[in-house]
Parts: sequence; C-alpha cells; structure tokens
Amino acid sequence: MIDIASEVDVQRSAETVFDLIVDFRRQDRWLTKSAVFRGTSEISSDPVTLGTTYREPSAAGVRTGTVTELERPIKLTCHQPLTMPLRAATVDATLRYTLTPTGGESTHVKRVVTLGIPWSLRLFQPLLVRAFRRESNRTLLALKAYADQPA
Repeated sequence: MIDIASEVDVQRSAETVFDLIVDFRRQDRWLTKSAVFRGTSEISSDPVTLGTTYREPSAAGVRTGTVTELERPIKLTCHQPLTMPLRAATVDATLRYTLTPTGGESTHVKRVVTLGIPWSLRLFQPLLVRAFRRESNRTLLALKAYADQPA
C-alpha cells in the first residue's frame, strides 16, 4: 500500500470546509474538471451520509466510491477503487480527509490517498503515484482558493 499525503491550511471554519468537501453534487463550484476528475455522478444520497455511493469517470477509468467514514466536521473517508478501461485492472484507492480546527476561522486539511496497485500495473506504479499526487495537490489548492475568498 502506498500513502500519498497532501495538506493545506484554509481560512474558514472546519464546518464550512467540511460542507464544501461533502457536497458531491456541487463540487464543480470549487474543483474544475481535469483528465483525472470529470465530476461526481450517480450520487445515492444528498446530503452525503455514511454509505453514500457515487461514480467518478475519468480518462484512466471509473472510480466507484462508497463513503465509509463520516464524522462531521473532522473526518471523511471514501473507498473508491479505480477500474481501468476494459476492466484491465483495478487500483484499490481509499481517500481520507482529516480536518483540524486551528483557531478562529482556520482549518488544517489533510488529504491522504492510499493506493493498492495490482501486480499487473507495477511497471506503471511511478506514473500512477505521480498522477494521484498531482490530483491531490490540485484538489487541495482549489479548495483553499475557493474557501479563502471573501464571503
């Protein structure tokens, strides 16, 4: 298993940041589409609760996710295996957000993606890790840029 951690400080309360992250239907307010993230669809419940399922198609395949841990406003965990095109392989992926209030209207956000890369993709492991790291950093920077704007 490989852990990819990214962190950022956001100038908003943990409640506000958490609400942005778990609003799957409206993530496009703050997270633009990319080759890796084209949006979240087929969301089973709104608001998101423990057990909510969703799909995230991308050029690399489809992530079919389930919310496995939800502790408002400090923790969100989603198991979202990435099934490659033609079901060639599946990358096991778990995404964890941990929010720590740092005083006043400030929150430290940690995003950890844990990957289980099958043997059939070991040759591509450096590329996969780089892509997941780039997307994690992009996601947190977009969250910060949106949340830090004046109300």
